[in-house]
Amino acid sequence: MALWGKRVSSLITCRGRRRIGKSTLVAEFARKSSARFIRIEGLKPRHGFSNDDELQNFATFLSLQTDYNGRSHENWAQAFKSLDDQIDDGGRTVVLLDEISWMGHYDAHFPEVLKIAWDMMLKKHDRLVLVLCGSVSSWIKDNIIDNSAYLGRRSGDFVIGELPLRDCVKFWGDAAKNLMPNDILDVLSVTGGVPRYLEEINPALSANENIRRMCFTRKSPLREDFDDMFMDVITSQPSFTGQVLRCLVDGPRSAAEIAGKLGLAKGGNTAAALDRLVEAGLVARDHGRNPETGRPVRERRYRLMDNYSRFYLKYIEPVKDVIDAGSYAFTSLEQLKGVDAILGLSFENLIVNHYREILPRLGLSRVLIESAAPFVKRGNAKAGTQGCQVDLLIQSIQSCCLVEIKRRKELGDEVISEMRGKLNALSLPGDVSIRTALVYDGHLAATVEAAGYFHALIDVRELLF
Repeated sequence: MALWGKRVSSLITCRGRRRIGKSTLVAEFARKSSARFIRIEGLKPRHGFSNDDELQNFATFLSLQTDYNGRSHENWAQAFKSLDDQIDDGGRTVVLLDEISWMGHYDAHFPEVLKIAWDMMLKKHDRLVLVLCGSVSSWIKDNIIDNSAYLGRRSGDFVIGELPLRDCVKFWGDAAKNLMPNDILDVLSVTGGVPRYLEEINPALSANENIRRMCFTRKSPLREDFDDMFMDVITSQPSFTGQVLRCLVDGPRSAAEIAGKLGLAKGGNTAAALDRLVEAGLVARDHGRNPETGRPVRERRYRLMDNYSRFYLKYIEPVKDVIDAGSYAFTSLEQLKGVDAILGLSFENLIVNHYREILPRLGLSRVLIESAAPFVKRGNAKAGTQGCQVDLLIQSIQSCCLVEIKRRKELGDEVISEMRGKLNALSLPGDVSIRTALVYDGHLAATVEAAGYFHALIDVRELLF
């Protein structure tokens, strides 16, 4: 709402994973602002389409929402002039140009024409918010954000992430009160916090039945969505980029490790593919700081942050033909090979992706966080140094908090031993306070709490309900 406090118009970019709810968020912003809302979405490119089809689509949807006569335009300058003519300075207006990469797909000059239209016409409406939105975030980054022609013109760039955990639970409605965390976490391990997938939940069904219905039946939404979603957002080298994504299914890797697994030299195509996956909101580039030196880590690691993509590639894709034949007999998650490790990775993802939600329980809600990411220290046998892996390392100027994230039926004193081992492997500065925390789902032995070792014990119930 701060945008309306300005005395000038605003040009905003909005990015994020496909199905994450970007358009819905912009529409809700307009509704709560009591603003007129005009949304025009680009046509998905396909064989036989041209720039003329995009221009006609623009004119059609402009006419459906305004007094425009619907006549097609010869070029984008004319199209933006027609849009400009329909903006009333008497009240607030939000214009959403959705799937902007599709809109400009056939015209290499589209970004520059839009910039000129903004400078010469649109920005003169001081009660206008123009939002450029799309799922192909790499196009927005290359053509708008990193385009020097737009320097100083944008009022903000909003990258939309998954829903907060408590908002995810709302999709179960009143039924959530009677559920155990397992029932919710099992579903979130498959869907993540993606609103479009959570909409498919039937609160009256068990977690296993919801997963069966959403994933393992013919034409089911999560059986069908991956290919469409992936091809929509990865428009360059989709086959190779898919190979890179598959390298991350069983855990994070560095770019060098991924290249080695694919039999390629470090860098080049691998680095470009990882950039595309990060921009698409499917992969996280976890860098952060080295707590021993205070400098950025030397080797960045990449994490498949999208739970749906991991579950699809691991368990749905290999049996697509069986599902389509209607003969895949899924009864429960327990029947899936190696599912405990995958559920553990998914749980870690949820907590790392939503780390801000645990900050109040760590006493860090009003502290400037300088780094929050998983951390890996490699051991060196020759030097006699130990290695370790920290699920989440949260660092401020004066503190360093090691967070262990566990999803296990029974959690005993071994969690204390594991954390002690990690602290022993790290040579942390003496001028920062060291804190430890355990975020868990499962039965925690009374001895763990009684030991008083962890500064914070966070039951996942506290984050869900």
